[in-house]
Amino acid sequence: MSSAIIPQTYEEWHHCITVIGQQELSPSYIEMRIESLNSPDDSSTQRFVQLYGEQQRVKTLQWFERAKSNAHAKS
Repeated sequence: MSSAIIPQTYEEWHHCITVIGQQELSPSYIEMRIESLNSPDDSSTQRFVQLYGEQQRVKTLQWFERAKSNAHAKS
């Protein structure tokens, strides 16, 4: 894992969410975040973009989509 504070890869992001943040990537949590990140009027999405930028929002959305695909592949 690199020393970057903001994750740059899926693996770094996954580690931040599941290990550091101790957040389970449950189907309902994944869906909630995908919906939020796809909604420009959502206040948490607006805050996210202000803090990390649009490019990071897009990456994070892609990582949630990947997590969703991985969860479906396991079931």
